Amino acid sequence: MEINGVAHTFITAGDFAKARAFYIHLLPFLGLRVVADTDNTLYCVGGRTGFGIHAPKAEHEGQRFRQGSVGLHHHCWRARERGDVDAVYAFLVKLGAKIVHPPQPDNFAPGYYSVLFEDPDGTRLEINHVPGRGLFEPGTRIGGGYGDGSQNA
Repeated sequence: MEINGVAHTFITAGDFAKARAFYIHLLPFLGLRVVADTDNTLYCVGGRTGFGIHAPKAEHEGQRFRQGSVGLHHHCWRARERGDVDAVYAFLVKLGAKIVHPPQPDNFAPGYYSVLFEDPDGTRLEINHVPGRGLFEPGTRIGGGYGDGSQNA
């Protein structure tokens, strides 16, 4: 068996109203279209994947994402062109997103180029571009902190 990509990712937002206001702009900019927009869910699909947010249970309202805690580390979308990463960065600046790092090359894969940012709850998000086959090229291994174990040191 070989899977055919990631079908969808859902996250739970601590402040659904703020998260929805952020994602209702970001996701369509990335080419995803809204297929559900209710009082507790926003779900968009496109590029052979889906991304959605849910409102939290009452006892979890107001909580923020904790980087390095158990669960999601970050979510990354793959851009088709390197220039798309720069375009997303400019859009994020206009949107007022917290930028962790502006577009930059990294050695996670040959030609790796990304922007790292956070949503209103602090959930880490990334847009990257890797030319060619990247890590799918036979014999290629991941670099950077994931390759040497220092990513979460």
